[in-house]
Amino acid sequence: MSQLPAPPSIADGFTTEDVVAWVAEHLGDLTLERPDDIAPGAIRGGQSAADAALASLDITGYARDRSTVLPVNRRGASRMSPYIRHGLLTLREVWDAVADAPARDRTRYRDELMWQEYARHLYARVGTDLGRSLRREQPRPHNWTSEPWPEEMNCMSTVVDELHSDGWLVNQTRMWLASQWAVRAGATWRDGEDEMFTHLLDGSRAANRLGWQWTVGTGSGKVYGFSRWQVNKRAPSLCRNCTLKDACPIENWPDDDLGPAVDGPDLNKAPVPAGPAHMEGDGAEQVWLTAESLGTTDPAMAANPERPAVFVFDEPLLHKLRLSGKRLVFLAETLGEIASTRPLEVRRGRVSDELSGRSLAATWAPVPGFSRIADAIAPVELHPWPWLTRPTTSSVRSFSAWRRSH
Repeated sequence: MSQLPAPPSIADGFTTEDVVAWVAEHLGDLTLERPDDIAPGAIRGGQSAADAALASLDITGYARDRSTVLPVNRRGASRMSPYIRHGLLTLREVWDAVADAPARDRTRYRDELMWQEYARHLYARVGTDLGRSLRREQPRPHNWTSEPWPEEMNCMSTVVDELHSDGWLVNQTRMWLASQWAVRAGATWRDGEDEMFTHLLDGSRAANRLGWQWTVGTGSGKVYGFSRWQVNKRAPSLCRNCTLKDACPIENWPDDDLGPAVDGPDLNKAPVPAGPAHMEGDGAEQVWLTAESLGTTDPAMAANPERPAVFVFDEPLLHKLRLSGKRLVFLAETLGEIASTRPLEVRRGRVSDELSGRSLAATWAPVPGFSRIADAIAPVELHPWPWLTRPTTSSVRSFSAWRRSH
């Protein structure tokens, strides 16, 4: 069992470099990189950073520019996903923030927020089975002999470098990587999803696995083909400056044959687990914070602004995942800011062991790990998850089928 000092808070005048040093000292043995190589990503963690991003959110032109890759200053993507992923902003807060945007942009952006909600409903329903192909096996072409993401392809090396340095990608290039890895190169989609998840600041098994399954055809029943056409349209400079511009290996459209059907989890109409609709129990002495819900509006924290909180870095899980240190820097920046507003205990170890015997309040989360740990530690006060649209009985077979019920 190990208690750590609270991370330094940028709100108290410390710097990101101070937070990086904290992660290197206390968690560096669990990261992908060596402790000396840990660096922050491109998006800062913490509630103040999330609030500033929300206050400046302007989606004018989103429908036109959301898939633009280069130049960077023309990208229409909002970069809100790390804050949504870790509960610093709820989907409802972001939904309401774009109410006055141009109608076409508002509709397109809110569709993307609904896609995030669909991913959560699907993950709540199937849990770890989202790591299996849902409807079909992936295609297995045999004519690709290079690495799945060849360094000599400028479109691949540039995007992979951005993933590794920034920890964030526009949705268009996420699809490029997934399609190139699995549809064209025939590498196992789950391995590629793991590689991307390792680096993403918004890494979510719900959204990332769904995105890969939709792209490679294992969940959607339709393959997204990646070719030079997309690069020329979304980032033409990548082709112009590529050493393979006269011998492009993705010049033509890839085969779009689907793999055989699989006997996956039941996705048809059935109840979707949603957690409690209202607070259950009361009188907890401490708030258990999870990586899904670290915002000041987290229901368990908001119920009592002075109640002490505890967060546990899941040592066995982090040892297995070997996440990039930039993800842990984002979390540490967030925790440091929480520690500047209320008593916060930070620990590392097996979560159920570290929290055993405590009187805890928690916010229910739509991930299988929450239910497993909650069953072991039995929180005495359980708060509802802030759904954008609360699950009911519905089909999760496809986004369109789910959307008709919501």
